Amino acid sequence: MPAGVLIVEDELEIAELIEFHLAKEGMSCSIVQSGRDALVEIRRSPPDLLVLDRMLPDVDGMDVCRKLKSDAATRDIPIIMVTAKAEDADIVSGIEVGAEDYVVKPFSPKVLVARCTSILRRRSAFLAEDEDSTGDRIAVLDDRLVVDTARHEVKIDGEEIVLTQTEFGILRYLVARPGFVRSRDQIIATVHGRSMVLSTRTVDVHVTALRRKLGTFATCIETVRGVGYRFSDRRSATMRD
Repeated sequence: MPAGVLIVEDELEIAELIEFHLAKEGMSCSIVQSGRDALVEIRRSPPDLLVLDRMLPDVDGMDVCRKLKSDAATRDIPIIMVTAKAEDADIVSGIEVGAEDYVVKPFSPKVLVARCTSILRRRSAFLAEDEDSTGDRIAVLDDRLVVDTARHEVKIDGEEIVLTQTEFGILRYLVARPGFVRSRDQIIATVHGRSMVLSTRTVDVHVTALRRKLGTFATCIETVRGVGYRFSDRRSATMRD
């Protein structure tokens, strides 16, 4: 069954260009031109992937993303945000509200297709893990931080924290081997697949967002300058940027 992609873009020519290239790769696409219509359509028929313009005429893309990520029924839908806003602060804010990736206009259709394909492949792998998993569970910091692979769930002191698929993948990869340094390229290959469409800069942005969500445990993700990251299960760990 083809993957379902909802394209939310108020400029119809751009929406149809995206649809054309994704359909060539076998994806089933639908188009809506407003944030409000997107929310209605997603609740009616949740897509496998959302390609979301940031600047929409009614409910903007940032608000759409926040609403979806705050709802348990829709928070696992991966989102690629498309926008003309190219400043680092704009990219960071888009990822912090829950977007998996961020594409700046004007963009190469081939790059967008590669990113969509990578995210859909990873989503399929997660769903397969749900079916096959026997309940893998990683507990660190005296069981205060628990990563449940089977449920794709993270809890701190028994309280669930909501992570995007990318954030979950990064955290799981790091906590699986506390103290081991993981390069940015290793994180890209493991979390997003070997298509390498995720940039090393975007890895840093996702880690920043993940640290914010970890609260008092944020310092357990240490930056190793010029290399990457490691998870320290020493409670006194400190960040080094």
